[in-house]
Amino acid sequence: MTTVVDEHLALVSNVVPQTPQGCRECLIAGTPWVHLRLCLTCGHVGCCDSSPMKHARRHAFDIGHPIVRSMEPGENWRWCYVHQAFV
Repeated sequence: MTTVVDEHLALVSNVVPQTPQGCRECLIAGTPWVHLRLCLTCGHVGCCDSSPMKHARRHAFDIGHPIVRSMEPGENWRWCYVHQAFV
């Protein structure tokens, strides 16, 4: 039986960061970020929950792309915003 987590993992694909230089929305608005997250469905680059604007989380819920990975050097974890869990 397929779980909701499996359905979210099915959205993961090989993506290229759309804005590898930083959070897309923060670059446009001129706002700071702390860490970057890469949407594993479309390649959107957003800022983490420690950042003032939390664009990665907003993208996950507004667009429906729940799984991101860290873009920080040396990190390779993936996170599902819907389940609040590593996947």
